[in-house]
Amino acid sequence: MPFDLQYLTIPLVSLVAALYSAVGHGGATGYLALMSLLNMPPNVMASSALTLNLLTAGISCYAYSKAGYFSARLCLPFILTSIPCAFIGALIKLDEKQYAVLLAAVLTVTAISLIAKKTSPEAETRFVKTPAVPVAASVGGFLGLVSGAVGIGGGVFLSPVILLCNWADAKSTSAAASVFIIANSLSGLIGRTMSGNLAYGDLLPLLIFAFLGASVGSHWGARVSSSKMLRGVLALVLLTAALKGFFQK
Repeated sequence: MPFDLQYLTIPLVSLVAALYSAVGHGGATGYLALMSLLNMPPNVMASSALTLNLLTAGISCYAYSKAGYFSARLCLPFILTSIPCAFIGALIKLDEKQYAVLLAAVLTVTAISLIAKKTSPEAETRFVKTPAVPVAASVGGFLGLVSGAVGIGGGVFLSPVILLCNWADAKSTSAAASVFIIANSLSGLIGRTMSGNLAYGDLLPLLIFAFLGASVGSHWGARVSSSKMLRGVLALVLLTAALKGFFQK
């Protein structure tokens, strides 16, 4: 990583951690967006993003659980299939072009979901109707496979699905997403270790600022929803990185 860009990247990592943790996410797509703009190697990007993801989602999970929004009945069916599938996905070795295109696709879908997502007072009091176990297991397995291959926790996909299907209110969804991300990130890291795809650069400064950002964001997110403006700014960052991936030679 160029020395002159470190001072820009560190505070942005903190911002990403704060924004994502506010809605129960780990921030891997945001971290990957920043790292892709810096032309970091794919293995380093994926490994670092999963580690930062684990830290950020862990802090978010603690905040939402402490606030009383965790539901084991909602989380478990997704997690039980996502863990082995995330492990399998992490074993998949992609060349730089394949990785760039897949990452770009993930970032694009994430950005669109952020732009399209709408919140309302009714969304906070929506009746929770948990999905049938086979349905949740299928969704969890698919998202786990994709998440493991790309190097994310999958919460950016799980949250829109839960909200769209009216399976939980917004706060319970954030709690479920954080647990889902922790499980997939840990499984992905194990898979990368066993396949020899685990690689790191100078990660400590990013961990420190991610911790600070997540501590603030998760505390705030457990009480209020993220604003449309912040989602728009974040979506712009993701789309910028996605375009870079699509046109990468």
